[in-house]
Amino acid sequence: MTQHLLPDDLRRWIAGRLPGADTVTDVSWARKNSRVRRVAAGADAVFVKISPTTREYECEVRGYAHATRALCPDTAPRLIAADPDLRALMSSPLPGRVVRDLPLTRATERRVHEQAGRLLRHWHDHSPSPRARDRAAIRAAVAEQAQEAAICLEVTAAHLDDAQRAVVRCMMDELPRLAETMPMVYRHGDHATRNWLFDATRNSVGLIDFETADHGIVADEFVWLYGALWSTRPDLKAAHFTGYGRLLSDDEERFLLLLTARLSVSYLRSGLTKDRPDLIERGRLVLARMAHQAR
Repeated sequence: MTQHLLPDDLRRWIAGRLPGADTVTDVSWARKNSRVRRVAAGADAVFVKISPTTREYECEVRGYAHATRALCPDTAPRLIAADPDLRALMSSPLPGRVVRDLPLTRATERRVHEQAGRLLRHWHDHSPSPRARDRAAIRAAVAEQAQEAAICLEVTAAHLDDAQRAVVRCMMDELPRLAETMPMVYRHGDHATRNWLFDATRNSVGLIDFETADHGIVADEFVWLYGALWSTRPDLKAAHFTGYGRLLSDDEERFLLLLTARLSVSYLRSGLTKDRPDLIERGRLVLARMAHQAR
């Protein structure tokens, strides 16, 4: 086994569950807090993840339990073992390749989005009812996002045009009000193409990564997709909601637009304060799209 990729305590934990493990491959995302390893013993393989925080570990354990109830074994991995002291999770492999940056034809992309929408609907349909404290936490989180928009506006106002400043002000005013009537479910929490696996052999899609699974507003599930893909590829949005089985209501569409705009102005603010041209460009591009669609 490649020693430097695994601390001794984690290596012992793995050895007790996968005897003879001899190959370790780092498959982490290119970010500081991502620690995921593919561990193999001959033809047998598992994935081992170290959660960044206790909260994310607990969310992921619950997310795996929910995936077992809601999704078929060939569309979501299964949790094999977990250790709260190590914040370690061992899961089964799932066939396919990560969809993000995967070269696909436009027709295949539409099929992938439709299948991903169908998977998400199964996930949502098995949601436990949110408790009063879940609803209160969701409303508080939305109020915090509206307050953050006000702070972002102070930093970014000089870099925005009138339409963009107007949509940021709309976030501050409308998000808390809209949150009162938005449908709530147990969300996947990171429903993005980086967490979809496409198996070309079976022409099927799988869903991974449950560390942000929790109760939340349905429309919040689509923020990344809307900002990164759907605003320029309405065909993918249509395919996804065909699979999902229903369209968003007008209020949900408005809520989604404002949440996406809030994320983009947050990128812009971070880019300006940290001198990150990539975040500045991302924030400006998405906010311009949202402001145009808000007219």
